[in-house]
Parts: sequence; C-alpha cells; structure tokens
Amino acid sequence: MTNPQVHGAYAALLLPRDTRGRLDELALARSIDFLVARGIQSFVFNGATGEYASATAAEVKRSLDLAKSVLPSDAEILCGVGAATLRETLALGALAVEADVAGLLLPAPYFFKYSQEDLSAFVGKVAAEVHLPILLYNLPQCTTGFQSATSVDLIRNCDGVVGIKDSSGSLETVRRLTVEAIPASRIIGNDGVLAEALTEGICDGVISGVACVVPELILPLFANPPVSAAFQQTAERLQQFIAKINVLPSPWGLKAVAEARGISAATYALPLSKNRESQIRKTQEWFNSWILEIVEPSFART
Repeated sequence: MTNPQVHGAYAALLLPRDTRGRLDELALARSIDFLVARGIQSFVFNGATGEYASATAAEVKRSLDLAKSVLPSDAEILCGVGAATLRETLALGALAVEADVAGLLLPAPYFFKYSQEDLSAFVGKVAAEVHLPILLYNLPQCTTGFQSATSVDLIRNCDGVVGIKDSSGSLETVRRLTVEAIPASRIIGNDGVLAEALTEGICDGVISGVACVVPELILPLFANPPVSAAFQQTAERLQQFIAKINVLPSPWGLKAVAEARGISAATYALPLSKNRESQIRKTQEWFNSWILEIVEPSFART
C-alpha cells in the first residue's frame, strides 16, 4: 500500500473546563506541554474525547488558535467537525481550514438515525465544500455507524476522503482495506483493539484518548515490534488501564486520570452521584499507585 497521509500516534485531547463550564485555556496549554514533553507530536481536537457535541464553534476556534501558538511548528493537528447538521459541520470545516490543520475527522451527524445512503450524500457534500483531507470517523456508540461497505466505497470514490478512524472496536473495515490493498489511512480509534491491529499489520496509526493522559501506554506500541516483550507488556498494561477507567462514562475516566496527573482539574457534564464520586476517587487512588510501575515518580505528574 502507498504511504498513508495520516499515520502514527495521535493524542485525542480532552477539552478542559473550569467550574463554570468555560474553556480552561491554561489547562489546555498545560495538557499540550505535558504531551510534547513525553514525545507526542500529533494531536486531535474536537473529537469524542473532547466531547465535541457540547463544544461551541468559538471554543473549537480558540482551542486551535491556542494549539498553533504553543505547539512546535512541525506538530500535526487534526480537527473533528462532528455536528447535528450539514450547516454546522461546514462551519466547523471552515474554521479548520482557517487554522490550517492537516485534516478533518468527519463523523455522521449525531442524535438521529440515518441510512447509509444519507451518510454517503453527507460525506460527498462535505468533501466537495471543505478542501482538506478527510478521515471518516466511525463512532457507532454515539452516531449512525459507517458500515464497512459504505466506508470502503467512500474511500475509493469520494475525492478528499483519505481513510478512516474506526472507533467501533471492530477491525472489519481496516482488514478489508488491507486485503483489498486500497490506498487509505487505516486509523484505530478504539484503544482496546490497537495492539491486535498492530500485531496483524492492518493499521497505520491510532487516534487515542488514552494517549492524552497516559502516552506511555501508546507510544511503546509503535516503538517496539509486536513479538517483543516490551510490546506485550505495554499491551497488557493498556488493557488493565482501559478496564479500570471503563467503570466511568467516557471520557470521565480520562478526566479523572488527568486530574490525578496534575494536568487539569476534572469537571463533568452531569452532577456526580455518591456512587460516581466513590468510583472516581477509587480510580484515582488506583492510578496514583499503578502509574509508578510505568514511569519515574518525577514523570508521574506534570
């Protein structure tokens, strides 16, 4: 297959907010600095990890502007343009063009269910209007999913669609792209199947929520061959981490860990029940001990 346009390890960033729900720019800058110091060179804004359904266009613009001002010049940025309507998606696409990002993540419009024909028409219109490389963003947990046949057809035939970020947890589409030798960026969006995809040789990279708070669990998977002890140990630790944070809604577990590492204070979209408060506290207590197995104490926090 030809060299993919999108490849390697991308950290999908949280969108930190203060206690009044406003974008916390200092925390976002601190998060970026934290990741750069640990070897992350590629970043994704306004994806599901960043709770894109509740982000305003102004917040997306400010996040991109801030990232451009603090990131090294060779850092790569992708921007999610998920919305409820075509109009809103195109407006976000225009912001991404203005910010000169490297490409877009395009999920199906959220909330209502749509047919695969609807999704194909939607993607074709966005690709015709927004002249940036597009990754289909398969997120069936939150939107209508892109079926494998639809994804492959769009990648083959829709100018501007360069690949897929598949967050479904299924490897069907990236396997098919591989078997049929279709030039495409095969990007894993579900950290739970990353090690399997790398072992099979069917992916070009990852857009990882885990990487935004524990890049030490993602970068070694790309630095070591799947047969190595280092790869296997990291893969096992990644599964341990995912199992622990999955007791909380996404991305609450990542927020709790970000707070434990001193990256950003955790705020949540809903009030916390007593049970949730207990789960968050236990998750943080576990993490504060567990992270010391992976990194030196001086790198456990910012």
